[in-house]
Amino acid sequence: MTMKRILLICFVATSMAVHLFAEEPEASWEFSAASLRPFWFSQTMQGETVLFVQEQPDGHAVAALLFEPTRILSVHNSSGDVIYQEGRDYTWQPGSKTIRLLAGGRIVSKTPQELRRPAGSQRYRLTHRDGNGEILFGATHEYHDMQTFVTYEHKSQWSGPTPSFAGETLARTIKRLSQKQPLTIALLGDSISTGCNASGWAKAAPFQPPYQDLLALNLKATYDADVTLHNFAVGGTDTAWGRASIGKVIETRPDLVILAFGMNDAARRPAADYQANIREMVNAVRRVTPEAEFILVATMLGNRDWAYLQHELFPQYRDALAELRGPGVALADLTSIWEELLKHKADRDLTGNGVNHPNDFGHRVYAQVLSALLIPATDSSN
Repeated sequence: MTMKRILLICFVATSMAVHLFAEEPEASWEFSAASLRPFWFSQTMQGETVLFVQEQPDGHAVAALLFEPTRILSVHNSSGDVIYQEGRDYTWQPGSKTIRLLAGGRIVSKTPQELRRPAGSQRYRLTHRDGNGEILFGATHEYHDMQTFVTYEHKSQWSGPTPSFAGETLARTIKRLSQKQPLTIALLGDSISTGCNASGWAKAAPFQPPYQDLLALNLKATYDADVTLHNFAVGGTDTAWGRASIGKVIETRPDLVILAFGMNDAARRPAADYQANIREMVNAVRRVTPEAEFILVATMLGNRDWAYLQHELFPQYRDALAELRGPGVALADLTSIWEELLKHKADRDLTGNGVNHPNDFGHRVYAQVLSALLIPATDSSN
């Protein structure tokens, strides 16, 4: 079995030029600047996802939130059409980050066994690290359907890293946006950047677009500039493919290039080779379009229970990208954000497919990190 067959999970290429988003979103989804305000600045957490699991046969299904709520504003199903009620569907005790389901309630929950499959029973070999079967794979919106969305107020401080506005590093990009000049963005990456498993990509309510389209929408709303996104991401690809395919990016004469690889490299590629491939992509664009600027994306983490990934490579890739920073080259460090998220939440709360794609919440985090590089922070706390 080839690496491409093992690692990719989503074979959708999105190579068209788009204004704002690749396809018209369904009517149930509307752009909200509040949902893209970086969560580390806000004391209102918008639509955090959890997947309730009943660990013991005689116990209650529970899930943990990122922060300790002071007030829970809403709990609803993934499509947003069922609002759950405290005391009927769930219970939460002030001072706790844990939500507990009540017997007879309507909220979806699973057992650990339901999140596994027998070895060799799925299209992709997703062997669990403990050797006991495989991780349940979700091709489209299976995990989305199992997850619950929670919006709440809190007074906690994010203890993880936060990206800073890259106004000096990406000066030309920021100038174009500030002066309402057209901005052309070219994106090259793997399946995460094709949009897998955002609900809009999966054609499931609430039809939220993936991160790259959320970013374009956010830039348009903030700067009132014409933003064109060319998305050349292809599922199953790595930096070697990106190096060979960079000509597609060059043809667009982009103002800003986003390079987002790492998930598929992380089965075997040394960090030095990963860095060399990224460096050559940057150099290839600059030979034709010297004024182009770049955002290098350090990828989210894959499922820690998936035996195939070499997890020690993710921070090595992040550090390799950090060494490439300089004038016109910024780092979007999703790796460090994900490391901190997973100190407080389970992978099943954040995943879109069970192994290596973000869900709607994860796509918003991606968009928030990228937006923080391109949009100055405000003083508002909510």
